[in-house]
Amino acid sequence: MAEKMLKFVGTKGQTPEKSNVSERIKNFSEIYKEYILPKAEEQSSRCSQCGVPYCQVHCPLSNNIPDWLKLTAEGRLEEAYEISSATNNMPEVCGRICPQDRLCEGNCVIERAGHGTVTIGSIEKFITDNAFEKGLVKPIKIKKDLDQSIGIIGAGPAGLAAAEQLRKLGYKITVYDKYDRPGGLLIYGIPNFKLEKDIVERRTKLLQDGGIKFELNFAVGKDATLDELKDKHDTILIATGVYKAREVDLPGSELKNIYPAMEFLTASNKKGLGDKVEMFDNGNLNAENKNIVVIGGGDTAMDCVRTAIRQNAKSVKCLYRRDKKNMPGSAREVLNAEEEGVDFQWLTNPKEFIGEKGIIKNIIVNKMKLGEPDATGRQTPEVVEDSEIKIPTDMVIKALGFDPEDIPTLFNEPKLDVSKWGTIKVDLKTMQTNIDRVFAAGDIVRGASLVVWAIKDGRDAADSIDQYLRANLYKNSKSMVA
Repeated sequence: MAEKMLKFVGTKGQTPEKSNVSERIKNFSEIYKEYILPKAEEQSSRCSQCGVPYCQVHCPLSNNIPDWLKLTAEGRLEEAYEISSATNNMPEVCGRICPQDRLCEGNCVIERAGHGTVTIGSIEKFITDNAFEKGLVKPIKIKKDLDQSIGIIGAGPAGLAAAEQLRKLGYKITVYDKYDRPGGLLIYGIPNFKLEKDIVERRTKLLQDGGIKFELNFAVGKDATLDELKDKHDTILIATGVYKAREVDLPGSELKNIYPAMEFLTASNKKGLGDKVEMFDNGNLNAENKNIVVIGGGDTAMDCVRTAIRQNAKSVKCLYRRDKKNMPGSAREVLNAEEEGVDFQWLTNPKEFIGEKGIIKNIIVNKMKLGEPDATGRQTPEVVEDSEIKIPTDMVIKALGFDPEDIPTLFNEPKLDVSKWGTIKVDLKTMQTNIDRVFAAGDIVRGASLVVWAIKDGRDAADSIDQYLRANLYKNSKSMVA
């Protein structure tokens, strides 16, 4: 092992090269170039193969990272992909968009020892893309189709992961989604410069080729109620995600040209897919030649500011009420945004929107300072007296997070239990809701979170649904014998 591995002392960590800033801001292509095989082998060989792999411990999917790093270092790429895909339904997606600096790479033992982390995400992306290129990734093949059918509401990461796991077991799967393409957030929320859409389409086509059916442009509650879907399927999984934007309740919030982040990002992604988008085409959701202000400090805010840059905005400012160290978004994405010309206004919070003739023209902001820690341990932002500043703007984008929609009302199922936050209540052991045969998973249960957590939840829900169906099949067979 030592001959191939443990090279972190003599070999420096190196991420794939990024496109030149002046070039990358002119398009929506992914900014990180691919590893070539020798570089992937070299960087994998830096893994220390430690006894307690903290990279794996801090991965929501418990990916067997040291194993596939070793296999990559040895040039055994097919086996590396098999190990990687055994625990992850979308390694090519997670390798691109996971905040590795907060998960696997941030907890790498050699990173903590001062040698620089193994570039886990980039290697994960490499071995999966290589597997697709070599034709190693095949559609699901079923030895025996089962009679039971499962309806999955939501074609995002949680729904797709559950669909794949359950289809592998032989169940008949239909995925319902309100959009015209499967993928959810992966298609309409995340910009191309982080995740090009052909990567998602390649994965969803693979699922379709494996026998999973998609019913698109399908609104549960309008095209069919939850109760009607229950009549069609043996079980239902709700995996809708959370999309309702958190509001900024400030004077002037009713002014025009103040938009939720998902509305802005969806318009941009639809244009990238070649769709006609009236609100973009008429200039409303297009940042070109405008002074843009984005409110928020998470990954969605970073997606918005970097999208605005690529739409040729006149200026792009990001307001965040805490400092850079306390931003919830990926440090890597903040760095990319800074390189691309985003003006971060740290310790700044909006106070009032000022408009002319009903259109936003300025934001009044307060400077902030960090006070005592709150119940979560984070320092509480406090207003600095007499610190008001006026910032001119033509468009404001609200990126303050997401809340669940009113699922019981939307699905015409008032009996469905939800928490005080609007998330669906489930039995945490079985992931079943209070309604028999109805399960839920992903952000609609957890609250807004990471794609990797949604995949984990989808896989767990698939296990629970399989156990439920097998148990009920056993009960029915016993009763028939009796």
